[in-house]
Formats: sequence, C-alpha cells, structure tokens
Amino acid sequence: MSDPVPQRAEIVVDVAAIRHNVRILKDLVSVDGPVQLMTVVKADGYGHGMAEAAAAARDGGADWLGVATLDEALALRAAGDRGPLLCWLTAPGADFAAAVAAGVEVTAYSVAELDEVAAVGGARVQLKVDTGLSRGGAARADWEALFAAAAAHEAAGRVRVTGLWSHLAASDEPGHPANDAQESAFREALRLAAEAGLDPEVTHLANSAAAILRPSAHFDLVRCGIASYGLDPAPGVSPRLGLRPAMTVRAPLLMSKAVRAGDGVSYGHTWHAEEDTTVGVVPVGYAEGVPRAAGNAASVWVQDDRRPIRGRVCMDQLVVDLDGELPPPGTEVVLFGPGDLGEPTAQDWADAVGTISYEIVTRIGGRFARRFVDTEATEDDAPGDAPEDLEGTTR
Repeated sequence: MSDPVPQRAEIVVDVAAIRHNVRILKDLVSVDGPVQLMTVVKADGYGHGMAEAAAAARDGGADWLGVATLDEALALRAAGDRGPLLCWLTAPGADFAAAVAAGVEVTAYSVAELDEVAAVGGARVQLKVDTGLSRGGAARADWEALFAAAAAHEAAGRVRVTGLWSHLAASDEPGHPANDAQESAFREALRLAAEAGLDPEVTHLANSAAAILRPSAHFDLVRCGIASYGLDPAPGVSPRLGLRPAMTVRAPLLMSKAVRAGDGVSYGHTWHAEEDTTVGVVPVGYAEGVPRAAGNAASVWVQDDRRPIRGRVCMDQLVVDLDGELPPPGTEVVLFGPGDLGEPTAQDWADAVGTISYEIVTRIGGRFARRFVDTEATEDDAPGDAPEDLEGTTR
C-alpha cells in the first residue's frame, strides 16, 4: 500500500472509487434507453460514510439517493444534499413534517401510513407494494385500497404520488422463479395503479443484482446499493464490470513474537502451533466489528503476504500467524481492501465467515477512525505518492 504506515486502526474510503462505480452502473442501465439511477446510502453509506458517499455518488451521476430512515434523510439534507432523495422505513407516529419540508420523498406501505403522510400536507410520496419478498410494502390484498386512497389524497391536493416500487427477493440468483413472479406481480401493480388514476413519475423494482443481471426489471429507475461501493451483489454470477471496492481496513501491528510447537493461541486455545512459528498482535477485535467467526478462518495482509488469523478474535485484539517472520511494531496490517496487491477483500472475509460482503463492510467501525481519500485527485502525481486526504475525517 502506498499510504504511510497507519498510526491507528483506520477505515480508508476512496471516494473516487464510488464515483467510478456509479458511472459504470449508470452507463450499464442506460444502454437500452434512459433509466435513472438511485445510489443507496443507508446505514452510513454501507459503512463508508453517508455524506461522503452521497456526494461522490452525485458527482458520479446518481439521479437519486436512497436511505432507510427519516433521520438519515434529514442528515443528508443537513450535509447539503438537495437532489431527489427517497426514504422508506418509518414507524407508526413518525414525524414526517421535517422531511416533507426538506423535500424528502417518503414511502407509504399502507393506507394508515399514507394518511399520516397526507395529514402533513404537500408531501411527495411513493407507494411500496409487496410482490413476494413478504417484508415491507402493501400485501396484494391491500393494493386496490392503497391506490384508491392515494388517488383520493392526490385529488384533494394533500400529496403527490411520485413513485411506485417494490423489492426483489432473489435477484442474485437469476434463475430463481421468484424473479419472474415478482416482476409479473409488479406489472400488475402498475396496471392497477393506473386504473385507480395514479400516474407516478418513477417506477422501480431492481436492486444492484437486478440492475446488472435483469434488464427487464429496470423500469424507470434502479436502486444500487452494494455495487456502488464496488462489491459484487451476486458473487460468481455477475459479469466483470470494472467495479472498484472503495474500502480498505488497516491497522498497525502491535507486536510480534515467537511461539513454540504445541503452544495455544488466544482464548480457549482453539489453535495450537504445529511447529515453531511467530505470531503478531493486531489491536482490533469484535468491538470494532471484526467478526468473531473470523478466528481460524480469515486472513490479513502483512508484508506482501496473506497471514491467517490464529485463535479466537478478542474484543480488542486478534492474532495472526507470521510464519517465522518478526516484523517490527507499526508494520501495516490490511484486514481487507480492493485486492489489487493480493490482500483479502471484503468478499474473501464474507466467504471465510459464512456471510455476505454487505455485513462485513456495514458492521466494521467501533474505534476505527475513518479517513477519506480521492485517488482521482492525484492521477498526475508521481508514482508512489499517497492519495490526497479529504477534510471531514470521522469516527
């Protein structure tokens, strides 16, 4: 890595990678005609920093941003974003007034929720229907009532229905029968909404995997979350698009030491050295979001080689096998990154612990510092120069 050796554990986010990925996705979905792109920046930008990810996505051509909660939406407005923004996860009794005043589009799943939004007056609202995920959204039996209520509120000037949307359950498995069934159900919802007199500005069904793998599901807009951060929504299935992972997680080596054959390492001695070797202590653990299941499963990158984690991951520390080497304290340890130099990726970690890359990047945090760089800003710099640090480093 070209960055200076870290003085503390840090998450380094390359905003240029996010811009790059958004451009690729926008070009991809626009091949057969104009399709708008929403970059989803919920959950603190999938762990990458919501405001910074949002700004990079806008620079990359994102037409919309998407968040889950009202608090996230208002935080984006406070950070200066003024473009189209959709929020979709609210509890009964939510205070919609501030979001409506800030020009945030909100989502209604039911007549009761729609009535709450309409009571504010002047809201731009999108309707979500459940087409088979059996999670959020109006159930099929409630579609006609929701559409009728929305049409009535719109006719009375209380709301403007700007969108109709749903979410896929198995888009990362292109052959799964749920995909055809959900797309068919969504087209039925569009027909019923039109019969009720609704004419939404955007209709959308596709998430990252469907944006890449299912053009028939693009409609007016696609919602790209994980792919915007350079991670594959359908590992082993997606074509190579040139997406670049934006996150690198690294820490300084705390110490290295020799262990003898038979010595146990870390709590419970779940690993014993088969022969004399050396180990290193890295000052991060499950309090920072490192999965405890990574013990004896995942690897890190030290001195141009992958080094397996040995023994259990602790609250504040983990131990890696250095195979006889004794790097000095402060040596860089990369937990995961883009993979350009051979270092593990977030997908490698996900495979090692039996989860998905989404969980790896969104859970990492705790006492890690977060630092933003922009590699595009230094394309003309001398080889080996570190990328430019951006202001606004956060915890």
